[in-house]
Amino acid sequence: MSDVLPHDVLPQPQHVASQEGAFFDLGPDTALVAGEGTGHTERWLRATLGAATGLPLAPAADGGGGVVRLALDPELPAEGYRLVVAPEGVDLTGGDPAGLFWGAQTLRQLLGPDAFRRAPLPGRRWRLPLVRVEDVPRFRWRGLMLDVARHFMPKDGVLRYLDLMAAHKLNVLHFHLTDDQGWRIEIERHPKLTETGSWRSRTKYGHRASPLWEDKPHGGHYTQDDIREIVAYAAERHITVVPEIDVPGHSQAAIAAYPELGNTDVIDTTALSVWDTWGVCPNVLAPTEHTLRFYEGVFEEVLELFPSEFVHIGGDECPKDQWRASATAQARIEELGLTDEDELQAWFIQHFDTWLTARGRRLIGWDEILEGGLAEGAAVASWRGYAGGVAAARAGHDVVMCPEQQVYLNFREDGGEDEPVPIAYVRTLEDVYRFEPVPAELTPQERGHVIGTQANLWTEVTENQDRVDYQLFPRLAAFAEVAWSSLPAPADRDYAAFERRMAAHYRRLDALGVAYRPPTGPLPWQRRPGVLGRPIDGPPPQL
Repeated sequence: MSDVLPHDVLPQPQHVASQEGAFFDLGPDTALVAGEGTGHTERWLRATLGAATGLPLAPAADGGGGVVRLALDPELPAEGYRLVVAPEGVDLTGGDPAGLFWGAQTLRQLLGPDAFRRAPLPGRRWRLPLVRVEDVPRFRWRGLMLDVARHFMPKDGVLRYLDLMAAHKLNVLHFHLTDDQGWRIEIERHPKLTETGSWRSRTKYGHRASPLWEDKPHGGHYTQDDIREIVAYAAERHITVVPEIDVPGHSQAAIAAYPELGNTDVIDTTALSVWDTWGVCPNVLAPTEHTLRFYEGVFEEVLELFPSEFVHIGGDECPKDQWRASATAQARIEELGLTDEDELQAWFIQHFDTWLTARGRRLIGWDEILEGGLAEGAAVASWRGYAGGVAAARAGHDVVMCPEQQVYLNFREDGGEDEPVPIAYVRTLEDVYRFEPVPAELTPQERGHVIGTQANLWTEVTENQDRVDYQLFPRLAAFAEVAWSSLPAPADRDYAAFERRMAAHYRRLDALGVAYRPPTGPLPWQRRPGVLGRPIDGPPPQL
């Protein structure tokens, strides 16, 4: 039996009206009747709730067990839904298939935490409170950036995270697939990218200043069929996977595999291996025609695998020292009539901006890409505070707000000495809950360019699934509410009410097997004693 109250739903719905003390019971005779266009949610409910409850949820009514009806109503807004639980059954209606699916997530929450298990527990009674929920998301981009380059996450872990995202009504997985420390996606025309670039011989343990090393190979990659499976699994949950192939910086793994991609007139690129430590790597791509053609080939295969509107090209943290020393790079600057190396990076980004636009896709990159001007359809992920997002919106570009000051969830949640490998500023659960994605200084028209927000998780010191869970939860739940719900201004948000909803939500996370950070602090096995982090003292920078 559920003891979850209707107001315990997370993210907080727009409108909830309930009838106290009255219920509808799901039982062996309860039918699941699906209207036209509702097949994805029907299959998900039958598989997921069927496994948790042991109920058959037959496709037609057979007796007096009531009915769960699924339907679409185009009069409802996109991604919106209406859930009505009455004494005779449930009516779940979506404005589109995605909205219906998000409504199914709310239905699951109302059944109680045991509805999040994979097999039925004995003696459970499946009871729904009589309620009417009307809901619609605030943003159309509600994302999680998952870095699988620094530490590889096996395919099953990615699928698990897609389920966790769906449970929180998040709908964009920003998939960070390449970096200095590893190349994670099979490219058939360039096999060395994974043969050589997908593994490193050892790994720095802790912050880059740590004296500790894990002296064993680390690696892994996704085959193209793995990627197809991930994309299809996400699509069934109304999640878009946006791939990131990082250029022209963060590219040592690619250069280790194909040395001619690097600045060969400056360093011996044949001596490079996949980077085994953290920080900003000095080895960047050479601005040559060969490099452009090589990455065009990479992106051609990426576009075949990912149907997403957006493709992320990185564009951040590209040191220019090698270009300054490179006769080839300097000749390119002169040939193109550019002023300096910053304009050379802008030229590099603009090339792929134009290339993607010609193929019906849209480029998105970190806010450094603004520095050289962008094509009309390009978008910006604003990570260095609000400034990049404000500039992009004022220039007419769409923006995804993900400022490190609030939603870099690799940053520590607490300042205690027992936090595992503490990194950067403290970002508490309440800090994340009070994050506001839309800068106040934007005009109403400019605010329309803020298409959404995402939380980012970089995995330098997050070496396995439990550590990823610890860094993301419970803060990802707070972020999900910010991204979905129409909340008051940050200072007016009722954090105490959110904490009450989290008390119920922790039990759902327990049922899902999420190794979250407990409110009382890390459990003994979650700590990493003696592993150096990079705590930064003093107040955090202002947004």
